[in-house]
Amino acid sequence: MEKFKLSVIKQNMIANYSGGAWLALMSLVFVPFYIKFMGIGSYGLLGIFASLQSIFSLLDMGLSTTLNREMAILSAQQDKAKDMRDIVRTLEIIYWGIGVLVALAIIALAWPISHYWVRSDKLPLSTVYQALTIMGVIIAVQWPISFYSGGLRGLQKHVILNCINVGIVTLQGVGAILILWRISPTIQAFFTWQIIVSLFGTFITAALLWANLPKAVNHPRFQKKVLLRVWRFAGGMTAIFITTMLLTQIDKIVLSKMLTLEMFGYYTLAAAVAKVIYNFQGPIYASLFPRLCQLISLPDHTELIALYHKACQLLSVMVLPAAMVIALFSSEIMFLWTGNRSIVSNTQYLISVLVIANACNALMCLPGGLTYADGWTDLALYTNIIAIFILTPMTMLLIKYYGTIGAAVSWLVLNSGYVLIVIHIVHMRLLKSEKKRWYFIDVGLPLLGALSAAFLWRIFAPDNMSRGFILFYLVGVSITTLISSAVLTPYTRFLIGRVSLRLCKCYG
Repeated sequence: MEKFKLSVIKQNMIANYSGGAWLALMSLVFVPFYIKFMGIGSYGLLGIFASLQSIFSLLDMGLSTTLNREMAILSAQQDKAKDMRDIVRTLEIIYWGIGVLVALAIIALAWPISHYWVRSDKLPLSTVYQALTIMGVIIAVQWPISFYSGGLRGLQKHVILNCINVGIVTLQGVGAILILWRISPTIQAFFTWQIIVSLFGTFITAALLWANLPKAVNHPRFQKKVLLRVWRFAGGMTAIFITTMLLTQIDKIVLSKMLTLEMFGYYTLAAAVAKVIYNFQGPIYASLFPRLCQLISLPDHTELIALYHKACQLLSVMVLPAAMVIALFSSEIMFLWTGNRSIVSNTQYLISVLVIANACNALMCLPGGLTYADGWTDLALYTNIIAIFILTPMTMLLIKYYGTIGAAVSWLVLNSGYVLIVIHIVHMRLLKSEKKRWYFIDVGLPLLGALSAAFLWRIFAPDNMSRGFILFYLVGVSITTLISSAVLTPYTRFLIGRVSLRLCKCYG
């Protein structure tokens, strides 16, 4: 049974990384075409769209994470088919109702946002207003996807979920480029296509979740007792989502008010590049969270401790080399990607600061996931509240005097604080004797390997490299940085040794 569980985790992790790599690749490939066809001003509206999605995601009320946790726990128990189906139906009805309210709210706010908040010196107000209205519809039809995805993750159906995500994102991007190229290079045409694909994605994800639930004699029903059972955890997650949304959107909200859409577009572009680091973190967290929920409820934490450290080391080896390469070679990456010197000069330092901040945030996902698996939501909530009161005035002040780079620095300060302070608190309650091992072994060793290798490549990097040579150089940097980090880290060094031994047996 244990071998089966480990096999499922590995299978899910491979699927999540494959899907995440494809999604990251698609976002990198599509963005230059979006900017080329629509202009940087319209691309700035995509930043507004991302902010609206984050703002209204607070109305998720923790239901997608709750469903993930409930499906993981119940799927490990016998004769829970009816309970599982009733939970999905109960939370599903609530979720769809919220989606309709979100659409109506955004449509109602489209006029004041376009006239009094967004500063556009290149796009007419009517275009901004129409785009915001369409955004409301998109968010409504996309809304339930995260809920159904949470259920599939809890059932550990990560392979099929990644297949859906890859197909939908590819269809969204390729279709959008064709429409912008052949039909209309406008933001309205872009968003209209997103509505069509998002609606298709929502219904296919819902159908697959229901198809993978265990069969029951009775039809699923809305049950008030389900809400009474999960409300405390869901409420805690809701409060965390609200405060997290405020934290992650403070810089963008202030920048969208204080800067032109063009400058906000540059910040949005830099944030999108730096956000790539989450594609290295997300697959591990998604694969491990259901298993953490099961193990933390057991009286013996031996298996939990072993799995926790293995996962944290693997996470560090995946995140830190990528972060070091992006941070130290941001100008080369942007020139290779866009070929535009103006974009490079306006984004390179933003990317370097933001990617380090995001790496700190990514390293916190497994310690944070451990608290959620335990049902301990107070820590994240109180941490976010304190951070908001510190970060908000600091962000406004830094943006006022330093512009976009000030916003990036404020995000770095916040996430550095998480690593330096919150980790202590997590390990005071959960896995009490494991803090030093997390700092020095799980994170310290892979950081030392990644930073040393990437820094040496930076020192000896030639000036004025061509785009072809940049690609060749970055491949070398990435491979050696990853190897250096993996070899210094105990668990990944063990994996390398085991794979090498198998290869020797196969070809020896």
